[in-house]
Amino acid sequence: MSSDALRAAPESAVRLGDMQPGFRGVIVAVRRPSGSAPGATDPEELELRLLEFGFVEGARVEVLHQGPISGDPIAVRVDDMRVALRRSEAMNVILAEVSA
Repeated sequence: MSSDALRAAPESAVRLGDMQPGFRGVIVAVRRPSGSAPGATDPEELELRLLEFGFVEGARVEVLHQGPISGDPIAVRVDDMRVALRRSEAMNVILAEVSA
């Protein structure tokens, strides 16, 4: 998702990687990461992997758990599926917060 798309997202838009357990939201966009660190997953591959895991626009997400060391990885519920992913990968999922 480009910076223009992030600006077009609702004012309550947040990145999944910034959220703590108990947060609930709806996916408004999945963006391709810009650049890549040495040894990081290819940006196109990461975007495709997230989409295949069910991180699609309109899917409901809840942060369930975080790892004990620096909160990494995080476990989330995406609709009816549970997924664990790195916070750095979760930063590419943009959510609108919803009330419980």
